[in-house]
Amino acid sequence: MFGIIVILALCVFLAIFFPTDPKTEAEPAKNSKYQVQMKKLWSIAQTSMRERKPVRAEKALLTILKFDEKNAAAYNRLGILYAKSQKYDEAIECFEIAQSLDSNPSSLHNAGLIYLETGAFEQAKIAFEQALKIEGDMPARFLALSKAEEKLGNRKAAIEALESAYELDRNVSTLRQMLAIYEAADDQEAMAATTARIEAQLAAKAKTSTAKTSAKTPRKPALVKRAKPIAKPIAKLPTKPATKPAKALPAKRRRI
Repeated sequence: MFGIIVILALCVFLAIFFPTDPKTEAEPAKNSKYQVQMKKLWSIAQTSMRERKPVRAEKALLTILKFDEKNAAAYNRLGILYAKSQKYDEAIECFEIAQSLDSNPSSLHNAGLIYLETGAFEQAKIAFEQALKIEGDMPARFLALSKAEEKLGNRKAAIEALESAYELDRNVSTLRQMLAIYEAADDQEAMAATTARIEAQLAAKAKTSTAKTSAKTPRKPALVKRAKPIAKPIAKLPTKPATKPAKALPAKRRRI
């Protein structure tokens, strides 16, 4: 009897101080439902942004952040959405939060673009430089840095950034941006050298394009003239032997 009382007391103690969590059993089902819901919200956000429905996209992203406050990707997308709507303060805040949650060069680059748009050129420069420290093989980041340096009046630094971008992409448009800076500075010598580089690259590109076109165009086989067949001599028909003249029969003598 005493043993039963002890066991019951122990059960009551465990039930009070170590209660079973009903959520534990339902956790797999909850996780599955949560993942499906999040996937659906992401789909709505992406589709809405693609179809230019900012209000619907914003609601979907804010709902994602309501369930997952540390979702850096959602903050980054929300920042892009605000930037497109010219809500620059909100966009920068979103990019900064995304960067604090996940050291992502895209968030820094996006924030730099907003700083550039709003005239905060020094902050833009810092953001682009930080992004390049994380990911330094993107021509677009050097191009953006060049723009910030140019706005700050640092022409030499802007040209250096463009040269770094050109080393990565070999794009004629990058050379043209250099030419524009030299023209603004009225640097005749640099203008002539850059123009020569542009012309040389365009000529090489045209030559390569022509060679590729020639290689793709199949050559028509040369026509071979057939020799006329030599006429065979007509075989002579065998001649029939000449018929001998028939012998004249002796005339019958008439009886007198």
